[in-house]
Amino acid sequence: MEISLIGFAALLFLIFARVPLGYAMGIVGVCGFAYVQQVVFGNPRGWDAALNMISQVSFETGLAYSLSVVPLFILMGNFITEAGLSSQLYRASNAFLGHFKGGLALATVVSCGAFSAVCGSSMATAATMSRVAMPSMRKYKYSDGLASGSIAAGGTLGILIPPSVILVVYGMITETDIGQLFIAGLLPGLIGIIFYMAAVSVTVHIKPEAGPAGERSSWAERLTATKNVWTICLLFFVVMGGIYSGVFTPTEAAGIGASGAFLIALFRRRLTFKRLVETLVSTVRTTAMLFFLVIGAVLFSNFINLAGLPDSLRDMVLGMELSPFWVIVAIIGIYVLLGCVLESMSMILLTVPVFYPLVQAMGFDLIWFGILVVVVTEISLITPPVGLNVFVLKSVLPDVKLSTIFKGVTPFWIADIVRLLLIATVPAISLVLPGMVS
Repeated sequence: MEISLIGFAALLFLIFARVPLGYAMGIVGVCGFAYVQQVVFGNPRGWDAALNMISQVSFETGLAYSLSVVPLFILMGNFITEAGLSSQLYRASNAFLGHFKGGLALATVVSCGAFSAVCGSSMATAATMSRVAMPSMRKYKYSDGLASGSIAAGGTLGILIPPSVILVVYGMITETDIGQLFIAGLLPGLIGIIFYMAAVSVTVHIKPEAGPAGERSSWAERLTATKNVWTICLLFFVVMGGIYSGVFTPTEAAGIGASGAFLIALFRRRLTFKRLVETLVSTVRTTAMLFFLVIGAVLFSNFINLAGLPDSLRDMVLGMELSPFWVIVAIIGIYVLLGCVLESMSMILLTVPVFYPLVQAMGFDLIWFGILVVVVTEISLITPPVGLNVFVLKSVLPDVKLSTIFKGVTPFWIADIVRLLLIATVPAISLVLPGMVS
């Protein structure tokens, strides 16, 4: 166990030294694996084994069928963005909610949830919706805190509401059914939208000037706005309905979703040949980055497994005879603290290989634990000092102070904590829909 802790310390040192995460995990994983082989197990060819592991892990990860869903869902989200549907989702939400106090912020949260349902990326959702929603909220003199906070928080829904790349990575690490994870994320995602809307309502109740009411749309305008988003709604229901009903697998659903998004962008005449090439290149770059991270994580995971950290941690916790509830509370606390210094994918790749054997040994459902982990990861996206979504928003809105955005996300952060406690104490929220399918 001591060797594993030294490895974690070395990894954190490399991360804080600004070594890319994939490199850092790979370096520590390979060096640690070779050290354990040579020193602990007395294998004189420890370095040969470690170097062979690099090629083997890279080959197996690149050919992993479960990961083929990743580039397809990324491509789907990129085509949806190119189709310009984010602005129409916002207009449709605004048509029904804009006349309430804080209505534009409510519309932002709803449209973020809808956009994330076909995008799957929190950063893309936050960046895209900031360009769509911020001008309208400034027009009606919304406070920068509420406006930016609703966008940054709404963007976090992208990693929970399926399709979710992080759920795919979690499913691969834990060998959990990805379709079940997608279905399990639906209800907690909807609860997240409701709680964020409640946070907006409480904010404008305390400070009415932060979110003045906008103009009321006529039913004719609402009907027109709704007609403009029927394609994205249909695409979501085809993808998720197919997975839910068992008609096709998550990978097949991703292929259908990517093809449907391509046709939508094509028929809307938003996809020139140049933009098509840019979209494909962007998808390849994002996919390569994620695969590189996964390869580094597997190398590091092989090291800590060989060093016996998961088994030692499990034996230590079981030997202490702690209540399972308090073990989960401790794990949640660790995630919240890590969220202050690490971004979401880093947290998943570093911690899940360590924690999931312990959680499984204590009899918890890995699907429920996966949703719990993703919700905690959502919180990390708006938690200072890192708060990745906050920094994405700052790059898009350079005139808004970082402190203003962090103050704006505080009510949403509190709402997330309440939702986290609810999901932790009532596992049925995450398991009821998968139970209906299985």
